[in-house]
Amino acid sequence: MVATGSFAAMKSVPYRLQFASYVLAMMADNIEHVISYWVVFQKFHSPALAGFAVLSHWLPFLLFSVAVGGLADRFDPRRIIQCGMLLFIVASAGWGFFFITDTIQMWHAMLLLVIHGCAGVLWQTPNQLLLYELVGPADLPSAVRLNAMARYLGILVGPAVGGIIMLTLGTSHGIIFNTLFYLPMLLWLFRAPMRDKSVAVRRFAVRGLADILLTIRAIGTQPVLSAMTWLAGLTSFMIGNAYHAQMPGFAGDLGHGDPGVSYSVLLAADAAGALLAGIALESWGRLKGTPRTAIMLAMLWSVALLGFALVRIYPVAIALLFFAGFFELSFNTMAQALVQLNAPPEIRGRVVGLYNMAGLGMRAFSGITVGLFGAAIGIHWSLGLSAALLLALLLILYRRRVRTA
Repeated sequence: MVATGSFAAMKSVPYRLQFASYVLAMMADNIEHVISYWVVFQKFHSPALAGFAVLSHWLPFLLFSVAVGGLADRFDPRRIIQCGMLLFIVASAGWGFFFITDTIQMWHAMLLLVIHGCAGVLWQTPNQLLLYELVGPADLPSAVRLNAMARYLGILVGPAVGGIIMLTLGTSHGIIFNTLFYLPMLLWLFRAPMRDKSVAVRRFAVRGLADILLTIRAIGTQPVLSAMTWLAGLTSFMIGNAYHAQMPGFAGDLGHGDPGVSYSVLLAADAAGALLAGIALESWGRLKGTPRTAIMLAMLWSVALLGFALVRIYPVAIALLFFAGFFELSFNTMAQALVQLNAPPEIRGRVVGLYNMAGLGMRAFSGITVGLFGAAIGIHWSLGLSAALLLALLLILYRRRVRTA
């Protein structure tokens, strides 16, 4: 991957519009989580429903990412993203209807959570393909990093904006108001340019499970693609973002002042590290994107989380989470860019979909490795053991990559 200058993708006007609309849509996604989770918790007080919320968010990526990638190979990815935005709007409007009428039942909540999860699948994989079309291969690494920054901006800003909306408009009208934040992406995509005009008229059959098997065979002959897909799958399965859900427990165990404030600071440290990574990598632009570098950064991420699981000193814990966020964004964006740049053009959507199936879908199982085991042996032990095992697996992957190279 050749560096083309600091913030190279921002030189493209279409990309700047995509970036702004992506931040708003990601913010809306997180606002919906804040409002809906709060109301559902107050209504049902159901840990099982909270667990279903996590599964419904990630399982669609596991089940449908490759199929959606196949659709993006066959049809215009802009239209698929718009379908995702419409589903987001339906989900937010649905929550608003049930909140206003006070008729929500548990199965209503489960259905809306599934709709929201499916909307995410229809958004993420085609959006990654759209980045390639907007900026081309030279500036793709920059576009991927900046979009990852946009995701963290949405995650940081979303809860704060969601809280303000709940205070000013209330939960019912606030979540309906939230649908407006999806409109910029939905409307801009009608005018978004496409570099490769043939994308919209390609015709490849979408074959469900057969697509997954064929795509696995296709990347099996390409070491870069297989290594990065393994990297995404291992890091997501072993840890993913499951430690975020356990952060209140870590904050309480660290025992530094008010647990609510400590919890917020720990999450902010992780997100701040990721944002700094995006800014630093864009400004510096000299870190060469290779599979070995991506794996090494993932190993540093696992070391930082291992240290966080073991430490009992609050300032050190904050520093370790900051480094964890820095390394996580670094290896994830590098791996994603390598996958897009090395994917065969005719099946790029399926390859990116397989990568997302590994990188996002496998997060559904990290709730077992970190969450359920944490209930049995303690969250410090479960995260520490998961990080140590991940480090060993990444070391094996690194050695295999060195031999292949």
